[in-house]
This record gives sequence, C-alpha cells and structure tokens, in this order.
Amino acid sequence: MKGSYRYPQKRIDKKDDYLEILVVKYKAPGLDLNKTDILQRTSTEALGENLKNPEYQILLPIPQGLSDTNMVKWGQDEINPLEAAGVAAGTKAMQGDPAGALTNLNGAIKSVLTSGNAQNLVTSYMAAKAVGSLGGNVTAEGILARSTGQVLNSNMELLFQGVQLRSFNFTFNLAPRFDKEATVVKQIIRTFKQSMAAKTSGGTGAGLFISSPEVFQLTYKSGNKKHPFLPSFKPCALVNMGVDYAASNVYATYEDATPVHMRLSLSFQELNPIYFEDYNKIPLTDGVGY
Repeated sequence: MKGSYRYPQKRIDKKDDYLEILVVKYKAPGLDLNKTDILQRTSTEALGENLKNPEYQILLPIPQGLSDTNMVKWGQDEINPLEAAGVAAGTKAMQGDPAGALTNLNGAIKSVLTSGNAQNLVTSYMAAKAVGSLGGNVTAEGILARSTGQVLNSNMELLFQGVQLRSFNFTFNLAPRFDKEATVVKQIIRTFKQSMAAKTSGGTGAGLFISSPEVFQLTYKSGNKKHPFLPSFKPCALVNMGVDYAASNVYATYEDATPVHMRLSLSFQELNPIYFEDYNKIPLTDGVGY
C-alpha cells in the first residue's frame, strides 16, 4: 500500500463509526468471445485480487444526511389485438410452420371482426401502417381516432425494463487543527484527484490510448469491522469531485497557507448493478445488504 490517511487524526476505537475508502487499481473485466452465452465476467469479479491489495486507504467520518437509494427501471408498455396476432404469426413462421402462422393470423383477424364497425377500424389501422412504412407522418391510432372516434383496446402493463446503476454523493467538512492534520488533508485531496484521473499509456503507441482511472471500494465500518447495519457497496468509480477551499464563505488560512475550512464533495457510481442473488452473499449480521 502506497499510503493510509485518516481525518480527523485521532485514535479509532471499537465504538467509532467511519467510512473506509480503498483506492484500487482498475482491471478490465475482459471479453471472452468463445463463450456460448452472453454472461461475461463483471468488473467486480475482475477486481477480486486488486481489492485485497489496494493502492491507498482513506478513512473519513460518517457523512451527515446518510442515505441510499436502490432503483430498477419499469415502464409502460402496450400491445393491441392485431399486434398480438402478428407476433403469434411471426413466432409460428420462425418455428418453421408458415401455414400455421397464416391460419393463426386469419383466425385472429376474424375474431377481431365481430362487431359491426370492426372491419372499418381494421381497414383504417392497416392503411395507416402502410402509409407510415412509406415515410408518412401518420399513426394508425390517429387515423382511427379521426375516422371513427375510436382506438384499438390495447393491453397495457407496467413492465420491467432493466437495472440501473446506483450513485452516491458524500460531503465532508475538513478543518485541520494542526500541522500534521493539514498535511493529511492535502494528501487526501491530492489522492482523490490523482486516482480519478485517466492515465496516458507509456511505451509504444504512447498518446494513442488512455487507461482507466483507479476505482474505489467503499465500506462503512465500526471499529475495525464492517458496520453491522449500514449498507454495502460494490466497487465504484469516482465520477465527480469538488473542493471548496473557502467553505465558510470567507477565505482564511493558517500561517502555512492551509485553508482553515474546506468542503470536499465526492460523487461515486457503482461499476455493476445490484441483483437479487447479491444479497445471499451478505449475512444479516453484516447489515441491510446493498
């Protein structure tokens, strides 16, 4: 480890809660083109060994306004009877049964054409689809509404659309009280700034590529153990950092030019999303999970 920094400079005992941030050398997950499925190794898995040998360790007090947010993406979706019939016919055709596909499609359309005005509705719908396929700015729903005052009764559902990566924002007030603490604060700020910066590649082709910055493993701790209640993190990227060197709205420094009050703002984003199975790896004694 290249360095370990702690603010404030005081002895940590068994009852002290704090945030441990490990700076870890990034390792790309890789892409195995020989795999027959789409499941590839994640960044979290690739970082396994590097997490055991961090570049730096930074210990900071638990920030105020402590919270977390978990998100997944759901969205409104709908399908009308004619579209459902088309999907069924397409599935039959792809399964090598074009005759069955045509039979299913004809049967579905006949079942739709049971009301007195249904044939006109379907005709208008198909005409609008044909015009739309030729580049016209016409929708089937618009034609139906204009011509008949009706629209197809679609099956509407709120459907799962995917996962989202979590983000975390932290703010720390830094007010060094003596020389050593001022030096540590300077080292902490510099370490964050340098670790989040991209690297220019050396050797042959220098300047042609840039390498990924370091990544960060965050852990809430109590004494020298993981906090028994607060949430866990997957490895994160530091995507935004800000330092206010006059956090009290007044620029003031000590004799060595160290600002008397600074505010450090950090924004992290996890490298991989959280899945149901991830919670099985964390016992209840280690907190609420992710």
